[in-house]
Amino acid sequence: MIEIKGLTKKYGSFYALKDLNLKIEEGTVFGFVGANGAGKSTTFSILATLLQPTAGEAWINGVSISQNPHEVRRQIGYMPDFFGVYDQLRAEEYLDFYGASYGLNPKQRMELIPKLLELVNLTNKRYDYVDLLSRGMKQRLCLARALIHNPSVLILDEPASGLDPRARVEMREILLELKAMGKTILISSHILPELAEMCDTLGVIDSGELIAHGSVQSIQEKLQNEKVIRVKIAGPLKVAVTFFENDPQVSRLTQIQDRQIVEFLYKGNDEDQLDLLRNAMATGLPILAFSEQETDLEDVFMEITKGAESL
Repeated sequence: MIEIKGLTKKYGSFYALKDLNLKIEEGTVFGFVGANGAGKSTTFSILATLLQPTAGEAWINGVSISQNPHEVRRQIGYMPDFFGVYDQLRAEEYLDFYGASYGLNPKQRMELIPKLLELVNLTNKRYDYVDLLSRGMKQRLCLARALIHNPSVLILDEPASGLDPRARVEMREILLELKAMGKTILISSHILPELAEMCDTLGVIDSGELIAHGSVQSIQEKLQNEKVIRVKIAGPLKVAVTFFENDPQVSRLTQIQDRQIVEFLYKGNDEDQLDLLRNAMATGLPILAFSEQETDLEDVFMEITKGAESL
């Protein structure tokens, strides 16, 4: 389990992180979402004992990051957003070096390395030099490095950054497998739909402050008060646009001309929505389809951060 209380990092008058309070249960996957500079990497660097907080404290499996950093490092596997690799080493030599650094004896390393390479789908690259690997392969190799000492907690800062779509899928599948193994995983990303697929809980951070926390569904229910309604019209959109814009519960109406669609945010409940449709039909609007659209994680993120900026 990870517990964070009042974690703050300040540079002069600038807060990179401000009074972060968070609890992450054992065996769950927590997604940290935020724009560049929002405070994700600062949080992860502090949890990895690489950066001292200005105030606050955090515990990983009950171990204090400030009082016992060496023990924390044995509990975690950390993968930074920017990492270095030793280009003149082969993939197995790279992992062997880090295994030795964690005190694993030669026999343990010999048994473990093939299993890790298989886990990250690099078995056929065991004897290849690191500098010949693609970016996606290097990312997976660095994930294997973070797992070399069998940590219970993984802290992964933008692990899919810069990867092509295929490599992202491969990385996501590996993380889901690690989740099934019972690892507690903290992962930051701006690739929001992928986080929605793999995370149990989600935190949205903006300007150093946690502005939303919970399951994807709970965040949607709590903060996405307006529904997205899509209406397909058989004919010119002008009359339909005028009709819907005159409704006080309709806002942010947009048109998709080539598909004969109007889309808008709607504040009303289900009964209001039904009345809106009935009235539209009564006025003679040639409606082919009237449906409520599911909002994805990107919609929620944009709505939440927009609200934070207006505070």
